[in-house]
Amino acid sequence: MRDGRWLVGWGMATATYPARRAPAAAVARMMPDGRVFVRAGTQEIGCGTYTAMTQIAADALGVRPDMVRFELGSTDMPENPASTGSVTAASTGSAVHDVAVALRDKMIDLARTLPASPLHDAPASEIRLQDGALIRGGSRVSYAQVVGWSNGAPVEATISARPGADAQQYSMHSFGAVFTEVRVDPDLGIVRVPRIVTAHAVGRILNAKMARSQIMGGVVWGVGMALEEETLIDPRTGRYVNADLAEYHVPVNADVGAIDVAFIEEPDDHVSTVGAKGVGEIGITGVAASIANAVYHATGKRVRELPIRIERLLS
Repeated sequence: MRDGRWLVGWGMATATYPARRAPAAAVARMMPDGRVFVRAGTQEIGCGTYTAMTQIAADALGVRPDMVRFELGSTDMPENPASTGSVTAASTGSAVHDVAVALRDKMIDLARTLPASPLHDAPASEIRLQDGALIRGGSRVSYAQVVGWSNGAPVEATISARPGADAQQYSMHSFGAVFTEVRVDPDLGIVRVPRIVTAHAVGRILNAKMARSQIMGGVVWGVGMALEEETLIDPRTGRYVNADLAEYHVPVNADVGAIDVAFIEEPDDHVSTVGAKGVGEIGITGVAASIANAVYHATGKRVRELPIRIERLLS
């Protein structure tokens, strides 16, 4: 196919990445004013951990997100895994969810046992959560009131969450497909990527904007992997000779066209309590293969080495 002087090619590739989970722990504390402190010794590397964990805790406790303060980043906090292998959402997310549920149940039990509470002796199954309060019929008790009736001391819960037997019984993966359009200059061998469309099934989407951003970042990595990035080693010393951004080429804005991200949401409770799988690495998986297939469709040349350099198309 052609568009003016450019050769046009379409390519696609599938993607799969293990849906891993590691042991994680968290502590949650209900304060006298109804605010919630949640702590877990994970880390924030720019993927939105603060936001996602705040949302998970707020949802489980039935409070507004601005009533939750999530803290991380210290070794004196409950132990959590490193941010590697796309494990944070499933691991720390499960711990935060479970500790928030434990704290919620603790608050319900207090509201049912404290004599001053209008919910005294009420069946737990009839109590619902709404905006920081426990509600049954016409009775409404705020979390702050429950703490006040309980001597005003913060109420705390601690949880250690681990993968269950499901981890041994099931094969767990995230899945995706990548579709790419390329333009190739037939005389110069220059490759442009004006459009990439992806579809991924990564369990429950905890935050649509952050998940989309992670996939887009992975796609940009894939463009670099396919067309630009290459480490060169001096055979005499074993040292990298292009160990700076002046000589190690990575994509810039002009190299990246439209990226369209779609999600097929399928919560997977076998993987994690929150039904989420990681989205960190799955975004890059399959991108380079999709670009290489599109280059083949455009030029008829099957390049099996990365990056796809100009001389490999002109030879």
